[in-house]
Amino acid sequence: METRVAPLDATDAARGPLTADVLVPLALDRAYSYAVPPHLDLAPGDVVIVPLGVRETAGVVWEIRSATGGRGNLKSVVGKADAQALSDRLREFVDWVARYTLAPRGMVLRMAMRSPEQDRPERPQIGVRLAGPPPARMTPSRIRVIEAAAGGLVHAKRALAEAAGVSQAVVDGLVDEGTLEAVMVPPRPIAARPDPDHAATALSDDQAKAAEALRAAVAEKAFSVTLLEGVTGSGKTEVYFEAVAEALRQGRQSLILVPEIALTAQFLDRFSARFGVRPAEWHSGVAGRRRERTFAAVASGEAAVVAGARSALFLPFRDLGLVVVDEEHEAAYKQEDGVHYHARDMAVVRGRIESATVVLASATPSVESRVNAASGRYRDLRLPARFGGRALPKLVAIDMRQDAPERGRWLSPPLIRAMGETLARGEQSLLYLNRRGYAPLTLCRSCGYRFQCPNCTAWLVEHRFRRALMCHHCGHLERRPDICTECGTVDCLAACGPGVERLAEEVAERFPDARTLVLSSDMPGGTERLRRELEAVAEGEFQVVIGTQLVAKGHNFPLLSLVGVVDADLGLASGDPRAGERTFQLLQQVTGRAGRGDVPGRALLQTFQPDHPVMKALLSGDVERFYAEEIAIRNEAGLPPFGRLAALIVSADERSPAEHYARALARSAEAPPGVMVLGPAEAPIAVVRGRHRFRLLVKTPRAFDLQRWLREWLARAPKATGNVRVSVDVDPMSFL
Repeated sequence: METRVAPLDATDAARGPLTADVLVPLALDRAYSYAVPPHLDLAPGDVVIVPLGVRETAGVVWEIRSATGGRGNLKSVVGKADAQALSDRLREFVDWVARYTLAPRGMVLRMAMRSPEQDRPERPQIGVRLAGPPPARMTPSRIRVIEAAAGGLVHAKRALAEAAGVSQAVVDGLVDEGTLEAVMVPPRPIAARPDPDHAATALSDDQAKAAEALRAAVAEKAFSVTLLEGVTGSGKTEVYFEAVAEALRQGRQSLILVPEIALTAQFLDRFSARFGVRPAEWHSGVAGRRRERTFAAVASGEAAVVAGARSALFLPFRDLGLVVVDEEHEAAYKQEDGVHYHARDMAVVRGRIESATVVLASATPSVESRVNAASGRYRDLRLPARFGGRALPKLVAIDMRQDAPERGRWLSPPLIRAMGETLARGEQSLLYLNRRGYAPLTLCRSCGYRFQCPNCTAWLVEHRFRRALMCHHCGHLERRPDICTECGTVDCLAACGPGVERLAEEVAERFPDARTLVLSSDMPGGTERLRRELEAVAEGEFQVVIGTQLVAKGHNFPLLSLVGVVDADLGLASGDPRAGERTFQLLQQVTGRAGRGDVPGRALLQTFQPDHPVMKALLSGDVERFYAEEIAIRNEAGLPPFGRLAALIVSADERSPAEHYARALARSAEAPPGVMVLGPAEAPIAVVRGRHRFRLLVKTPRAFDLQRWLREWLARAPKATGNVRVSVDVDPMSFL
């Protein structure tokens, strides 16, 4: 946001003195009062510059009122900032989120304001074009590049190299020779308007009925929520694209939330094929001037459709008519730091405030959304079959008690045989294991020492590709030693358990001629490399793909016919009340990657618990039975959505003050009948980033006013001193 002060309004109309209540984007819950200069015309929502302490900062006018009792020694507003005002609807949303999450209003406001001073500059794009004489030394590779560059058009280096079938080094050599010249490519437009009639999509009967229902909902221009549930590969995206098309015809804006940045590359291509252009993007990878331009385009209405991560919920839409939450069950929609909010739930709130249609799409909806649909609170649309009549993959359990892998190996004989058969047919295999790195634990065989993070109570994960030990909680990184740092013994360190890198090692030994790729969010190269690799998998460039949960999220790999789940039991052993639901969703999603093209698919699940209810539901395909049993368990236990939960996390630099304050906080609870306060107990991961943590859990009936009681409790609790901090998480998704 520019901090340039606009000239003061020159109106001389007589008026009484005014006071502006200004909310600043800091960890403050109250708005501060400032005197409005006589010639400054302000309205609620205006972005202003105000003095705060010894500095000036930007803030938003929350209320204007008459200073009937005088303004005393109030400081004055310095002036208006050159920034888009926040609408009444967006300010209502900020207030609602703050009330619900118990976060300071200023922290929620920060998510709705631009702050380009914290952003990186937009990276310039460089292209090349044919401009000079032929090089002194001509080669077949150079000839192909010159032929591909004929016509004088500007080409991206990578695109030109791919078109000519050469490496980028050949292109760089021609630039050095003067045959090609490098030119600056102007930034691509933020938001060309999508054409709702660009390319008609052939829909199945089920898709057509669902699409018509969504079009009708958008045409109502009223708030509604629809759960769009369809099996993997049923074409849910094409259905809600028809809702986007209707919003475009109505002249209203659309927001499509996706859970992972890496997912957006394939999604953006599908959007472009349907509407002729890509939507505006909003996520952490959009920075600098481009981020500011996108913000302004959304506010002006120029950006008709935005695809983004959860933070896009706080953009200043001029007229928001549709919100789509794709893969609505994903835990990635819950923000665990700062303001603890769930984007799925807040999307419903934003839709209500904006009188917009909300669509929640998933093959494996959350229990909460399923219950809301069953009760009539949400509309319910189903796509029971895959598009084009393709069959769902056949799921088979491999009982690891009977078909165990060889000692020191992780792939069972049946899975190895299936991979060999798949490779022989020229098809792709996917091995899924939700463990990054090479091994989750490194220990000394001589003295038993286990390598642990110095900042967290967590083992260091070995990343053999990087020759490093890493903490996945705080990011601590250290080189993997050759000797035990505790006893000094040489060549005694053992890697315990498998990660995706270790699986890649085993696959390379078993199938040395197979082209293998490891897909993991922490591999070098970041989001752009991940996008390129996902595209390469979709094009069939790799025969075996090994990945974490990243591969389970909505990707379409047409040549993939086999999915092997290496440890299907991994998520079932936790104390999380949603453990069964999450395991079911994750395994259903990852096995659903198989057989999406013309090749039939199958999935093999390595498990020690083939009789577990989750496994039986997956293998039988009886989704309704799983949801019915899970909902019954939640209802009987009074767990969400039939009851409410809130977590209070007390942390400090030392264990003693954290525990002392947590116990004092529990003593001051004064829980009314029907309300349970559990704890304090040391968190399962007791220390994170050097802070010792104790947790309290509050469980209440659904109709109980949880937020009001929490505020009253925190108000009467002893004041936290020193570096003790209390974090409140309403509707927690993590219990670590």
